[in-house]
Amino acid sequence: MFENPFLSTIVLGTIAYVAIIFMLRISGKRTLSKWNSFDFVVTIAFGSILSSILLSTKDSFGTGILAFALLVLFQYILSWVSVRYSLVQKLVKAEPALLLYKGQIKDEVLKRERVAEGEILAALRASGVSAIEDADAVVLETDGSFSVITNLNHSTASALKDVKEFDRVNL
Repeated sequence: MFENPFLSTIVLGTIAYVAIIFMLRISGKRTLSKWNSFDFVVTIAFGSILSSILLSTKDSFGTGILAFALLVLFQYILSWVSVRYSLVQKLVKAEPALLLYKGQIKDEVLKRERVAEGEILAALRASGVSAIEDADAVVLETDGSFSVITNLNHSTASALKDVKEFDRVNL
């Protein structure tokens, strides 16, 4: 497009950046939410496409923008379908895991989820809980974050209804 590769990189990089921001903006908050594995793949693909646009000596700008649009479209379709069909949601999203219940760390779940006890302690501290015994539950969420719950009432714990291990805890 331009004879000078520096000028080409500046112009195409600026246009590509504006195009990415525009497409992400119109695709909605879901595209920029906390990552699951599909979001991670899409983000890496965005970076790869952008580098191809900026560094390619071929005329790849149009195909790069088309690839961005295609990824945004796929992400939109996947989130639209997964919200409407629980089977699809189960395929694309992990389930939350109960790591601690009523002050007791669930070692078998920690091993399965590859979580160190220190990560639970850090989540408790970040939530202002100073003793493990004071926490009613710690949940590893689908995006990898930790939720710390105090004041849990088992009979009305509707926020934990999608946590498989919660159904199995001994009362």
